[in-house]
Amino acid sequence: VRARHLHAAALGAEPLPQANVRELMDRALELEARRWAEDVPPQRLDGYCHSELAIDIIQITSQAQAKAESITLDLGSQIKRVLLVELPAFLRSYQRAFNEFLERGKQLTNYRANVIANINNCLSFRMSMEQNWQVPQDTLSLLLGPLGELKSHGFDTLLQNLHEDLKPLFKRFTHTRWAAPVETLENIIATVDTRLPEFSELQGCFREELMEALHLHLVKEYIIQLSKGRLVLKTAEQQQQLAGYILANADTIQHFCTQHGSPATWLQPALPTLAEIIRLQDPSAIKIEVATYATCYPDFSKGHLSAILAIKGNLSNSEVKRIRSILDVSMGAQEPSRPLFSLIKVG
Repeated sequence: VRARHLHAAALGAEPLPQANVRELMDRALELEARRWAEDVPPQRLDGYCHSELAIDIIQITSQAQAKAESITLDLGSQIKRVLLVELPAFLRSYQRAFNEFLERGKQLTNYRANVIANINNCLSFRMSMEQNWQVPQDTLSLLLGPLGELKSHGFDTLLQNLHEDLKPLFKRFTHTRWAAPVETLENIIATVDTRLPEFSELQGCFREELMEALHLHLVKEYIIQLSKGRLVLKTAEQQQQLAGYILANADTIQHFCTQHGSPATWLQPALPTLAEIIRLQDPSAIKIEVATYATCYPDFSKGHLSAILAIKGNLSNSEVKRIRSILDVSMGAQEPSRPLFSLIKVG
């Protein structure tokens, strides 16, 4: 209905000028932002939070294109070039308005539902652009860039409270000196599990992405606790026992996250390989394991390695030095496309 009001002006216009298209898009955004500020709940469509904004914008652009093409094909090409400039500019405005809402709207009753509706919007925009704008991939990436930022900030907001709740639970690993890692992780997983229904109104593809972000968070926080330097184990038996705990925990995290839709197979070796580095006693075997690990995770640095090797209290300084030297050799890997260790500060 809103779209029809917005487009009444467009339908009568002789070829739709650039200013008019942008004006209509800005007006649609203004109406939408007002709804967020006034705490109007989003619509529910097929069980998902839904916003009309993407549909409004898609209609404005497609009507402008159709109107111009009905006059001359040349004019159609011209308006397409105009829209390729106007659309990214509009999406940047949308991203800014959404960021402002994220900051200011935290106390509103429908805050989370409106955040979810806006993340879901990204799917309609993306599908429309992929289907209707035959443009090179790099242009498409540029067009979709602001939506990626919007979605990422939206995810951070949705996960913020859960991350806060998990902090003290993760600290129990070091507070108990890893005395009960299985129970500690069970508490963490149970906490996450009770919160998952909060994300049920996200579109399926975004629920998967959110689960991947959560999966990454669990693995990252686990490695941070391992790297705290609070645990020094002098014997091979103690190290093997810890490695066994880490393997069991790794399996629990992987199983839980995969079961709930995380597609992050790239995280699978992160903890088991660290367990193997802790278990192994022969420095040459450790060195090979580290070299393999660095090809999987190119952001695994000497600082990160030192923090893990510090657990192995029976390694001499010269052995540690020899193992660390393997990271001097370039593994031929590029910068990681997906960060893990670059998110972990050590030392």
